[in-house]
Amino acid sequence: MTSRAISWVDVFSPTPLGGNALAVVHGADALGEDTMARFARWTNLSETTYLLEPTVPEADYRVRIFTPGGELPFAGHPTLGTAAAWLALGGRPAGEDVVQECEVGLVPLRRRGDELAFAAPPLLRYEPVAEPELLDRVARCLRLDPSALLDVSWLDNGPGWIGVRVADAATVLGLRADWSAMAGLKLGVVGAHPAGAECDVEVRAFVGDWVVEDPVTGSLNAGLARWLTDNGWAPEAYVAAQGTVLGRTGRVHARREADTIWIGGHVSPVVRGTVEL
Repeated sequence: MTSRAISWVDVFSPTPLGGNALAVVHGADALGEDTMARFARWTNLSETTYLLEPTVPEADYRVRIFTPGGELPFAGHPTLGTAAAWLALGGRPAGEDVVQECEVGLVPLRRRGDELAFAAPPLLRYEPVAEPELLDRVARCLRLDPSALLDVSWLDNGPGWIGVRVADAATVLGLRADWSAMAGLKLGVVGAHPAGAECDVEVRAFVGDWVVEDPVTGSLNAGLARWLTDNGWAPEAYVAAQGTVLGRTGRVHARREADTIWIGGHVSPVVRGTVEL
C-alpha cells in the first residue's frame, strides 16, 4: 500500500456540489488494473480516474477512466475534472492547451476564465437507429409512445450512447424510465426549453448498467452537440441543463467552431488528500 494524492472535484456546475463528482488518483503508474477497478467500485461514483505519465511526447499526461462496471476509452466529465485536478497540483502544459492522452487518442483542453473545455473526439458511430426492435425497446425504456421519439441516433464516442430527441424539455423532465428494460443500453434524451429560458435544452442520461442516471455527462453532450448542430436543432453555441431531477445544477456549454465541438463547464475542488492504494 502506498499513499497517493487524491482529488475529489465537482464538474459542470457553477454552484459547488451541483454537478457530477469525480475522484482523481494522482501518480497511479504503479497501480494494477485490478486495483483501479476495485477502487472505482468502492468509490461508487459514475467515474474514477487515474493520472499516469504520458506515452507520447504530444501529451501532458495520460488518464485511465473507470466506472464501477469497468474501464471507458473516453468520458467527458472525467476529462474536465482530471485536467483541473492535474493543474491544481502543479501540472504545467507544454503548450497553450492542455493535451490529455486516453484510449481514444489525444484530447485537447483549453482554459477560458474559470472554465475548462475539451475538443470532442470523433464519433465512432454516428447514424440513425433504424432497427424497429431497438426503436421499440428505446420507447419502452423511456415509457414513451414510439411516436414521441422525434429522432433517434447512435452518438457513440466511446461509451456507446444512443441519442433521443423529444418534443420539449418538459417531456425530458417528466421521464420515468423503466430500468428493467434498459440493461446494456445508454440513452441520452434531449428536448428544447422555451425561447428566453436560462438554458437552451434539457438533457438526461440513463445508464442501465451501473449508475442508473448520470447527473451531468460530457461525452453524451459532445455527441448531442454534433447531432443538434448538424441538423439545425440548436445554435452553434448553446447551454444544456442536466441533473435537474436529481437536484443538481449541471450546466454544459457547447460550442461549435468549424468542425470542432467544444464542451465546457466549471470545475470546483471539493476534497484533497491522500489515499492508500
